[in-house]
Amino acid sequence: MDHFLSDLTKIVLEAGKEILDVYGEDFDFEYKEDDSPLTLADQRAHRVIVQGLQNLDETIPILSEEGRSIPYMERKSWDKFWLIDPLDGTKEFIKKNGEFTVNIACIEGSYPSLGIIYAPALDVLYLGYNKEAYKLEKVSGVDFENDYDLLKMSVRLPDKENSVLRVIASRSHMSKETETFINDLKEKHDEIEVISLGSSLKFCLVAEGNADYYPRLTPSMEWDTAAGQAIVEAAGGKVINYEEGKRLYYNREDLRNGWMLAELP
Repeated sequence: MDHFLSDLTKIVLEAGKEILDVYGEDFDFEYKEDDSPLTLADQRAHRVIVQGLQNLDETIPILSEEGRSIPYMERKSWDKFWLIDPLDGTKEFIKKNGEFTVNIACIEGSYPSLGIIYAPALDVLYLGYNKEAYKLEKVSGVDFENDYDLLKMSVRLPDKENSVLRVIASRSHMSKETETFINDLKEKHDEIEVISLGSSLKFCLVAEGNADYYPRLTPSMEWDTAAGQAIVEAAGGKVINYEEGKRLYYNREDLRNGWMLAELP
């Protein structure tokens, strides 16, 4: 598997190019049935990723936010599959603030074994695999032939330690429950810093060591969290169902997540 991670990186870079082509122009968007926005960039990135993954191994099923709805009766027999969000943070994409990502996760059993997140506007890549997490900046300008080249130029995560407690919250999905969570921490700690950020980049800041907690106390979908969970866990953190206190798992009949908490001890 000398080219496994590098091949995936090439796929997300290609998807990122498709997204930035749309990002640089005036574009329209529509709303899906769940009132979430959909752009041409979502669709173009979806096509690139699906084709790329099928070229790698056409026997592995793919579940994508922008793909067809796949019944649970078909999905429940999957031992391994790709779970992708071609453009995570579409609201941030529409606002043109750069805080959007391409997410690919590999689910084995019920848990993510690999996660890759690429932020096209920031040109930064995050990887989590085999209990190791990495970050690579300016990745589109990097030459790599295999996994060794890719990881050699990357920074191992976590690589920072906070002097104060930091909580990172969603820029577009703040809730009263999240505010309560933050206020409870303020009562226990002398100093606390709150950061707002869009998309799965919040997971990445936790994996880096730039944030201690990321509470998502509003609904999300499995493709919103899988890649980020893989990266946080590979960095030594954990991602749990907030109400149950158990590791967040995947390929449920209902693809909607409950409340979630990511943290780096």
